[in-house]
Amino acid sequence: MNGVTHLLATDLDKTFVGDREALKELLTFFEEQPYHVNLVYNTGRHFGSLQKLREAENLPAPDIAITDVGTEIRIGNGENYEVDEEWDARMTENWRPEEIEEIASRFPGLSKQPVTGKNRSSYYVTDDETAAEFGKQISEAGIPHKYIYSGSKYVDILPVHGGKGEALRYIVEKYQLHDAKLLVSGDSGNDTDMLTRGYPSVIVGNAHPELLAVPEDPSIYRASRGFAGGILEAWKYFHSK
Repeated sequence: MNGVTHLLATDLDKTFVGDREALKELLTFFEEQPYHVNLVYNTGRHFGSLQKLREAENLPAPDIAITDVGTEIRIGNGENYEVDEEWDARMTENWRPEEIEEIASRFPGLSKQPVTGKNRSSYYVTDDETAAEFGKQISEAGIPHKYIYSGSKYVDILPVHGGKGEALRYIVEKYQLHDAKLLVSGDSGNDTDMLTRGYPSVIVGNAHPELLAVPEDPSIYRASRGFAGGILEAWKYFHSK
């Protein structure tokens, strides 16, 4: 990650992925530029699932993979990806998943998501009230955590320093990317954390209604096009002036 001048940090499902023609248009545009665009995939998927998606959709290899809703970071080295041990240590500090699972067991409206990440507790939820009460009880138990409710059916409980935004900020700091031309892109509630960090960001046109609640900000572009088309629209807005 030396000499980075341009960087796209993007969610995958329904953002970078979802419209193959639009993605082809975006990647062709990048190839035609006189600069190189480095890629960071910032996804709720676990790393194995990301790799399967890459194969299925013929996606370019990212320079960095942020997975499991910002609780794991892997640095690319060719086709090999090495876990960032410093970030992993941050995630395990004061992380109490057994207590979270005990609280979750009190709610018939919660069911565990089949995720493999060790530093997240993720559930399907049947209604807003259950989601809110679950978060309230975790807080009342004094468990350090970050609560994310998205898509009206997903609840992620993460380490207090976890999340897509914190992970992205860590990457920017570690690799001294403050001067790079960056674009962040997402479509759902678990992207809010990275879309509201002050970096040039885009809410793609097909975004979940929950992102309508994100306050207006000069750093956030609301695309009319969906999926990768929205990313291209925002890239031209921020970086092709």
